[in-house]
Amino acid sequence: PKTHRTPIIRRSYSPHIDGDIPAIVMEFLSEEETGEYSTRPTFPYGKMYFYEQILQVPLYVIFDPADGRLEIRHLNVSGQYELQRLDENGRYFVECLNLYLGTWHGTRLDQTFHWLRWWNVNGEILPWGTEKVAQEQILRATAEQRAEAEKQRADFAEQEIARLKQLLGEKG
Repeated sequence: PKTHRTPIIRRSYSPHIDGDIPAIVMEFLSEEETGEYSTRPTFPYGKMYFYEQILQVPLYVIFDPADGRLEIRHLNVSGQYELQRLDENGRYFVECLNLYLGTWHGTRLDQTFHWLRWWNVNGEILPWGTEKVAQEQILRATAEQRAEAEKQRADFAEQEIARLKQLLGEKG
């Protein structure tokens, strides 16, 4: 998507400033009057109204980290959001990303509760950056251990060859 840099960090999206309409908007539940479920059609617009009627974002996600509730709404042909059903794993396939979106309950950053997570089409959870780094460190350590074991085997083989040559030379 086309975007335009702004010097100020903003917590809202404006297409004339930010560029193309996003394919998906994800909201974490708040308790504001103009919150995630608000369909208020007058300024200040409700969030759902704004994304449904003004921006017409195809997917609108509301997530409550406290209880793990995940609601996904898809913009239908008449321009209204329809609540979507999650699959048997509690996930929703986001076709434009070729990924599943769902919740995962666990500990991250010393906080244990529900988190939004992505899964690939094979059902494998996509790792967070810190998880990916940890996985790479394990792979690197394993490769280093294998290399060290192979070096030790090669050293032993060289020593054994030298010993056998010496033994053969003595019997000569």
